[in-house]
Amino acid sequence: MTREELRSKLAEFKLETRGVKDVLKKRLKNYYKKQKLMQKEHISGDSCYDYICVVDFEATCEEGNPPEFVHEIIEFPVVLVNTHTLEIEDTFQQYVKPEINPKLSDFCISLTGITQDIVDKADIFPQVLQNVVEWMRQRELGTKYSYSMLTDGSWDMSKFLNIQCRISRIKYPSFAKKWINIRKSYGNFYKVPRNQTKLTIMLENLGMSYDGRPHSGLDDSKNIARIAIRMLQDGCDLRVNERIHGGQLMTVSSSGPLEGAPAPQMPRYRN
Repeated sequence: MTREELRSKLAEFKLETRGVKDVLKKRLKNYYKKQKLMQKEHISGDSCYDYICVVDFEATCEEGNPPEFVHEIIEFPVVLVNTHTLEIEDTFQQYVKPEINPKLSDFCISLTGITQDIVDKADIFPQVLQNVVEWMRQRELGTKYSYSMLTDGSWDMSKFLNIQCRISRIKYPSFAKKWINIRKSYGNFYKVPRNQTKLTIMLENLGMSYDGRPHSGLDDSKNIARIAIRMLQDGCDLRVNERIHGGQLMTVSSSGPLEGAPAPQMPRYRN
């Protein structure tokens, strides 16, 4: 089928018609597959989890990122996606005061839009993490509702959060030990190579454009959430595919048992 024929068929079923040809083909194929399953088993196409928490940290940086430079988290955003309504239900955002390199580089300010004044007035990381835990608890995540964390790549959890917890002398939070790496999920679902899984390219291939300011943690998280929502609409089972164990990044098999993240708790301080 041509792209126009695919778009016409999708419109007939009142489905999204934006995206490149491969995306449209996958969308239509999944629609047929879901219809067949529903006829056979009378099931609804619900997600693996009730909620997905999208996180995209911003961290201190220098031009060229010299290997000895220690990255500290300076923005902690969370975007809460309801997988049943397929909408962004809520957002959290707090800035963080860096302790090792309290003065931001000009490059960092220009890249993130976060000013020196903003971080000077912010709380240090343990207090911000405590606020995140409280915010998640108020939404009954891990108790009444199942949920998973989701990131754009592996670095947010395996590098930035891991390093930050060591700097702040706290244990790594249990609720963030497993997550969905949307780049992997997107590549596997739409059958595209790794170089096609950058944020702006994923949006473009799905017929969307970036909304907001690039490298704002909250805006990045909202755009990642838009991709996750579109993937769920297209029939993708977004499920945990990465974890951290003993400080090491590991892959989680899609054939393993499905587990949501535990109820969030503030980790203990390291000895």
